[in-house]
Amino acid sequence: MTKSGAPVLSIRALNRATLARQLLLRRSALSPRDAVRHLVGLQAQNTEPPYYALAARLDACAPEELSGLMARRAVARIVTLRSTLHTHTAEDCLTLRPFVQPARDRELGVFRAGLAGVDLGRLAALARELVEAEPRTMAQLRAALGAEWPGAEPRALAIAARCTLPLVQVTPRGLWGRGGQVALTTAEHWLGRPAGPAADPDTVVRRYLAAFGPASVKDMQTWAGLTRLRPVFERLRPDLLTFRDPNGGELFDLPEAPRPDADTPAPPRFLPEYDNLLLSHADRTRVVPPEHRGRTAQGNQAFRTLLVDGFLAGLWMLRGDTLVVEPFGDLTKAQREDVSAEGARMAAVMCPGTPYEVRFGSVVRR
Repeated sequence: MTKSGAPVLSIRALNRATLARQLLLRRSALSPRDAVRHLVGLQAQNTEPPYYALAARLDACAPEELSGLMARRAVARIVTLRSTLHTHTAEDCLTLRPFVQPARDRELGVFRAGLAGVDLGRLAALARELVEAEPRTMAQLRAALGAEWPGAEPRALAIAARCTLPLVQVTPRGLWGRGGQVALTTAEHWLGRPAGPAADPDTVVRRYLAAFGPASVKDMQTWAGLTRLRPVFERLRPDLLTFRDPNGGELFDLPEAPRPDADTPAPPRFLPEYDNLLLSHADRTRVVPPEHRGRTAQGNQAFRTLLVDGFLAGLWMLRGDTLVVEPFGDLTKAQREDVSAEGARMAAVMCPGTPYEVRFGSVVRR
């Protein structure tokens, strides 16, 4: 207990609670669509991560299941949280995107100089007309909008369209085993329904805690890419539990949410690059040991990550017919066996019929 009376949660207790919410402590029987909704979206900066994210979390989830949802427009790829691409359910595309609009407005401000003299309302109307007539690439948007505003900076015009409109990437982009350039249309047009009002902030806070808690106000602001969420937490305070982290920071949580014992075993998990588990807290030490901070990327190259005992412990990649695993430190014999077994399972789910050898080696080219 702290002087405030709030219980202190250790790093391991926070780790186990977050893994449980993230469906990584025990794999879940949720359907892919329900899992995408529970997790409030899957990071999708690249096309493959959402598929690997679900493979790590669900009992049985062939890539074709999520791909089928995308083909049927039950889920879609859209820029939302932290100004990055996420795969969301159709409902969240239409309500979370307006919720994070203040972040899009800030992004738009960065390009203000290149938009001098541009009427943003008119730009949004013209861009909507263009992309709803047929999906357009960013290059096509730059050209079409540049013809209307020849004195503006072309890139700024296209980004303004993305910031003012909820643009989704249409298929075949994002389908499993398929290629396709990025082409955009509005979420309303693609999903065949009007955008709803912005998601209720109280509801979004509860959903965030259900998927990432216990967490601080700063944690949620980091996850959403928003500021000024403190009043929402204060409004909900009577209905939430409060804790302290080891440094005394205040954490909020749902009373009914799982908080497993800190000693609960956490099996190895193979995660994709950019997995939201590693990106959705201001303080990431609940998953990323301080000594491994910054090791998941090199320049512009992000790496797929390995969890051992619940914490970031290495990198991995598929190289030919080999699954290469690079631990950051020594693993016990039992840990290596567990990592090998989990790697073989992941490869069998993602690449059925292709036998993969699991080998411990180097992922990063030094």
